[in-house]
Amino acid sequence: MIDPDHLLSYDIPEVRQVYGPRDTAFYALSIGVGHDPMDAGDLRFVGAGTPEPFPTLPLVLGHPGFWLGNADTGVDAVRLVHGEQGIAIHAPLPPEGEVIGKTRVIGLVDKGEGKGALLYSEKELRDAGTGTLYATTQATIFLRGDGGFSGAPGSRFGETPTTKAHTLPERAPDAEFETQTRPEQALWYRWNGDQNPLHLSPEVAAKAGFARPVLHGLCTLGIAAHGLVRTLCEGDPARFRGLQARFTATVTPGERLRTQVWHDGSFRTVEAESGRVVIGNGLAAVG
Repeated sequence: MIDPDHLLSYDIPEVRQVYGPRDTAFYALSIGVGHDPMDAGDLRFVGAGTPEPFPTLPLVLGHPGFWLGNADTGVDAVRLVHGEQGIAIHAPLPPEGEVIGKTRVIGLVDKGEGKGALLYSEKELRDAGTGTLYATTQATIFLRGDGGFSGAPGSRFGETPTTKAHTLPERAPDAEFETQTRPEQALWYRWNGDQNPLHLSPEVAAKAGFARPVLHGLCTLGIAAHGLVRTLCEGDPARFRGLQARFTATVTPGERLRTQVWHDGSFRTVEAESGRVVIGNGLAAVG
């Protein structure tokens, strides 16, 4: 069972990481950039020479790994899913360097017995030499098997967000961008540092209630960000300043995704054939 005081003070070791052209190109390829090798607009992130870091690369640099899988967290790690994600970019990443990522738990919400719990975490990514803050990322993890630990449904611990989910415009989107995911995409993406077996093992996926391993939420978010750069930012990654969004359904590798974008920065991503929303309530910041 969750001990809120223990989780709020849980020491997630900082991660020092050296990255370079292989890391930046691999991340971009793992979210579908360069899927069409004739698309010159993507070559800057994956092509010859020194690839330019894709704007959402900070999501995976300095990643603490699947720390919630540690037995001493008290969390039912098999049943957890990624609920929300945000990123704020403070300074552009250089093409290569060394960074330090420090992740901490900032809040918990007990939704009640049988209703799960919400865990909020934050990561700061800084230059290992100068201390420059490159990005701040925020994640909400839905702990489906851990509600009722406080004995008082709705109890909040630590710093929990009070803002409501962004409401999308009630009109047709201004632009759309489609991406065909690959059957093996989760197997590629996990090498960015997310080793959750839900994305690898058929047995673990079955225990979690899924027919097969699912795509990482952060991979789906990277796919959406690719669409935002190409539409809202008109192909200029320097204009991308961040985003926030909710994961509303899982993606099975091999599905085709369509990111729908509005001029005010609103966006959502749907499974193209069924229209099922997989990322909702999205809002991007553009300079």
